[in-house]
Amino acid sequence: MEKSQAEDYLTSLLNKTLRITTTDTRMFLGQFKCTDSDRNIILSQTFEYRLPPAPIPTSTSPSSNETENDKETVTLDLTSRYMGLVVVPGEFISRIEVEEFESQVRGRAVGGVGVGGEKVV
Repeated sequence: MEKSQAEDYLTSLLNKTLRITTTDTRMFLGQFKCTDSDRNIILSQTFEYRLPPAPIPTSTSPSSNETENDKETVTLDLTSRYMGLVVVPGEFISRIEVEEFESQVRGRAVGGVGVGGEKVV
């Protein structure tokens, strides 16, 4: 990707909602404002989501009678907090996703710009 294409792509992401996952499994959901050459990303109106602490097991070994059907399903709710303006250090970013509604994706496919910059009609 050429520098001008990269700049155009980053410009297209301005003010879009990004979900950034860090190496410590936290997620940040906020509006993309800017980045720098060190891959740091600044988000505004940001919420931080994290997994709750892992439960402490009560027994060290499962019973010999236990089968796959007997195991309980565990559901973990993410804890969240509003953080406002956030700098996410680039060295800790493991994943970046753009949050879009299905209608936005369809609209782009009808008359927008596709991957690689080609115009989609």
